[in-house]
Amino acid sequence: MNMITAFQSLTWIDGLLVAAYLGVWLGLSWLIEHPSQSRPSVTVLMSEYRRQWMQVMVTREPRIFDAQVMMSLRQGTSFFASTCLLALGGLLALIGNVDPLRGLAEGIGQGDAPAVVLQLKLTLVLVLLGNAFLKFVWANRVFGYCSVMMGAVPNDPVDPRTAPLARKAAELNIRAAMNFNRGLRAMYFALGAVAWLVGPVGLGLALVVTTWLVWSREFASLPRAIVLADTDT
Repeated sequence: MNMITAFQSLTWIDGLLVAAYLGVWLGLSWLIEHPSQSRPSVTVLMSEYRRQWMQVMVTREPRIFDAQVMMSLRQGTSFFASTCLLALGGLLALIGNVDPLRGLAEGIGQGDAPAVVLQLKLTLVLVLLGNAFLKFVWANRVFGYCSVMMGAVPNDPVDPRTAPLARKAAELNIRAAMNFNRGLRAMYFALGAVAWLVGPVGLGLALVVTTWLVWSREFASLPRAIVLADTDT
């Protein structure tokens, strides 16, 4: 069966749900990074703390603590990038040979699904995981830029170069964190996309659950409440 026949074997509901899945993934990312002023996301709230961090760093001597935090951030991005790379390798191997999925497909009522249809459904997961990997790699690199910029900040707080370089370091830190968070969201949606193997109902349920998980962590989580809490109380 060729790819055209595979597309024909899927229903219009499948196509609609895949479009909605990708649209919600991209739209939710935009909403998280551009929220209303009355209800900021955790990502936006933490961006301000990253700017404050660089302001405090200027007066901290020595800056060992700042170096350790940056090392921890880069290790986190490296870990997730490595995890994505392993997952991509396994997924590519599975797409090349979907026979191991036959037992699972039969158990969920998809035993008559052609191999190319299963491969097509796994491709959605592959696209999301590939995006996550690229975001993590770029985040790691930008965190590296930030580390170099932090190292260029003079030790003298009154040096005219200190404040501008600290601001640049803060903005680089924020951009790296944005890409790291994009990678995490792509991983959430990649995990949810596996449910398409069950059928359009599975993908629809995964869309609702994944959207709720990502949205609640940014706009209705306990960490967000802690960040917003008045530090004077």
